[in-house]
Amino acid sequence: MKIFSFNSKGFDSALRKAIDRTGFLAQARIQEQVLKIIHDVRKTGDLGLVRYTRKFDRWRPVPETLKVTPEEIESACRAVSPASVKMLKAAASRIRLFHERQKESTWNYKDSGGNLLGQMITPMEKVGLYIPGGKAVYPSTVLMNAIPARVAGVERIIAVSPAMDGELNPHILAAARVAGISEIYKVGGAQAIAALAFGTATVPEVDKIVGPGNIYVAEAKRAVYGKVDIDSIAGPSEILVLADDSGNPEFIAADLLSQAEHDEMASCVLVTPSGPLAKAVQVQLKARLAELSRRSIAEKSIRSNGRIFVVKDMDMAAEISNRFAPEHLELAVRYPFKVLKKIRHAGAVFLGHYTPEALGDYLAGPNHVLPTGGTARFFSPLGVYDFLKRTSLISFSEKGLRKVGGIVMDLAAMEGLEAHGKAVEVRLRQGGKH
Repeated sequence: MKIFSFNSKGFDSALRKAIDRTGFLAQARIQEQVLKIIHDVRKTGDLGLVRYTRKFDRWRPVPETLKVTPEEIESACRAVSPASVKMLKAAASRIRLFHERQKESTWNYKDSGGNLLGQMITPMEKVGLYIPGGKAVYPSTVLMNAIPARVAGVERIIAVSPAMDGELNPHILAAARVAGISEIYKVGGAQAIAALAFGTATVPEVDKIVGPGNIYVAEAKRAVYGKVDIDSIAGPSEILVLADDSGNPEFIAADLLSQAEHDEMASCVLVTPSGPLAKAVQVQLKARLAELSRRSIAEKSIRSNGRIFVVKDMDMAAEISNRFAPEHLELAVRYPFKVLKKIRHAGAVFLGHYTPEALGDYLAGPNHVLPTGGTARFFSPLGVYDFLKRTSLISFSEKGLRKVGGIVMDLAAMEGLEAHGKAVEVRLRQGGKH
């Protein structure tokens, strides 16, 4: 992991490269492949879904075998140790407790004319949850996506996940049981997103799709947005650590690697005004890399997207952080809440030397589905609010309409929309006749 000092020649270009995290965006070739898959599944339904599952997931399903049976869920839960189930339940409890605080309620008020105005809060009816497979197993993703939906009051959560060789990891199914999900389909990739968006005879159509996936899944979500809602287009995982001379090099190196092991495109950045700390972290990274079972992935991430920036002071560090707008921001500093006042953009902030990012991934309570690629400038973590709809309520009396009707007609005339004005005029003219 290279060190760049603020007074060195290559600092600005290295910083620009670290901040520009658009390299994960799909190439035209991938977009074309995704659109073809979506079109095929939309047109042929289960036939297309089965065909692509056979092609990519190394098993030969028929529509009737795509849905996980109650017996499969029971068998998976028996295969998972009681200790593992206990841990999943402990995490679920903390996640639920946090998200309960995000609930919203219907509200209304009466204006000076006695007219009722308000907002009705209702949960979505059906939500699709994509559970990734492949490089790692993510039961935590099941909990983080499903529990806020449950807290919001979503009636039906439909989960999909690629089942290589026709089998889903038992920890995924155990997490689904803990989260209260019983409707799970063994399909993945762009074909699963298409099935959720448009529906097939087997997989139901949903209102929103949430959950991370590879670049094909991300592009499929982008393509179906508008037909359904989505949570976000997630890029590779990322962490930015701001540290002063109180930082522990071993802690910081461990936290950088906790993101580097996700995938080769993950971004891991340290910003510090302490040159000695920067060098100590560099040494610790090399030592700790050798201990990792996913060393090859983490090493590629560190080499390609890892940077250490030595800056003038913590003000400069905070400025860089705001330009970066990281998914995960650690404040490994002496006075973290003081530095926090300077932070404007971050998905989640981890304050102090004993708050590793890994806490947020599993157990702390706040959601680990966070904005990536600098989108923390305008996106928020996944939450209960993402599964709620807000409907405006408007109720005027005849007296109330008469009080403001003239203004409405004038505004309609200003915009050249005659029928709008007449919709008010006819009521004022025929007042009391209904």
